Amino acid sequence: MSETVDFKAVLEQTKELYGNLIQAVDFNDPYLRYSLVWVAFNPIFWNIVARLEYNTHFLTKVTGSAKAGCYTLAVIIFTLGLGRDHMFNLALKNQETSPFLQVDLLQKIGYAAITLGQILVLSSMYQLGVTGTYLGDYFGILMKDRVTSFPFNVSNNPMYQGSTLSFLGISLIKAKPAGLAVTLAVQLMYDIALQFEEPFTTKIYANRDSVENQKKNL
Repeated sequence: MSETVDFKAVLEQTKELYGNLIQAVDFNDPYLRYSLVWVAFNPIFWNIVARLEYNTHFLTKVTGSAKAGCYTLAVIIFTLGLGRDHMFNLALKNQETSPFLQVDLLQKIGYAAITLGQILVLSSMYQLGVTGTYLGDYFGILMKDRVTSFPFNVSNNPMYQGSTLSFLGISLIKAKPAGLAVTLAVQLMYDIALQFEEPFTTKIYANRDSVENQKKNL
């Protein structure tokens, strides 16, 4: 005869676990705060700059061409990403390690998350190229057709999802609850960024298609 599950006990244990994880995070640590600020700043920065470029072509004018402007922005975004990752690692050094996360299964999940995350990021960069990855459409550098092969056949936003998985993996491997908090912030900022990026990108390609259709009808 099967035993009944004590859902009340499970709920209490779950609440205790979350409570212990949250209590292990030192939100007063300046490096953790800097890390969270950097996580928020990066997508805000590249969306503002990309919109300015689309409306004014200021980077195209400064660098002399749309491609040069896109490559310049790519270098800036990539550098900011390195800074964000460095600050994340500095923040974790000062944070408490949780025994609740020092579980062999979670360690394995952590390594799997990093591996999958990097596969998604690198394969999406390979498929899109530099200009496709780093907002080339805002510079008028549009792809002929939508990419539907891997990793885009398993993920709508492999770059963002892969990055989030990498943050998650590092947090689990190091058993740092603070890392999980940063991971949630990363996912939140990407979700917010997509609310602005996806409709605008759709608009850019719709405008391109409209112009091409007008030319065909002339």
